[in-house]
Amino acid sequence: MLDEAALNELLDLAEHDLFRLETLDLYEVRTDGSDYDRYLRGEPGPDMARKRPWMDRLAADVAKGLRNYRVHVLRSPLSPYLRYECEWGYAYNVTAGEKTRILDLAEVPPPSGLIQEDFWLLDDAFVVRMYYQASRFIGAERLPPSDLDRYRAARDAAWQGAVPFEEYWEAHREFWRDRQATSSGSRRRDSPRS
Repeated sequence: MLDEAALNELLDLAEHDLFRLETLDLYEVRTDGSDYDRYLRGEPGPDMARKRPWMDRLAADVAKGLRNYRVHVLRSPLSPYLRYECEWGYAYNVTAGEKTRILDLAEVPPPSGLIQEDFWLLDDAFVVRMYYQASRFIGAERLPPSDLDRYRAARDAAWQGAVPFEEYWEAHREFWRDRQATSSGSRRRDSPRS
């Protein structure tokens, strides 16, 4: 079982493609700092001193030709945490170069081949399965090559069945935290995320 440090070292080996499938409604992530609490309190944006290194990393990956992309499989209506993840996470990641899509199972049926497991697929060559206890990461496992086809198929099913984050978020203004800004037709520009 890989701990967080070993997982990060493994992910650093990706040279061309780094895909992530997310399936949970809540992630207790130490690197979020106090941003989730700040979001719930109505503060105007994430802690950019904390977030900027991640955004810089995504931009550097793009510059060297590494494609970061992900799909989050969820079911609306969105919980406060998923709203936070969209508004202070994905919105910022997308501006830094990550390709993000949303597969909302309240709107579309699950595509054939989709699996309800969190995983990374690196360079289309190996899979790392993520394990959680409730919403807390407890470890990861590099799976054998015999599992590759199943996870490639799951990635392709999720990616093809999902919509680009920007499209999803624009179509679901009811989930935006600042409802006054959404009702006037303008969106606050002080809220992307990692």
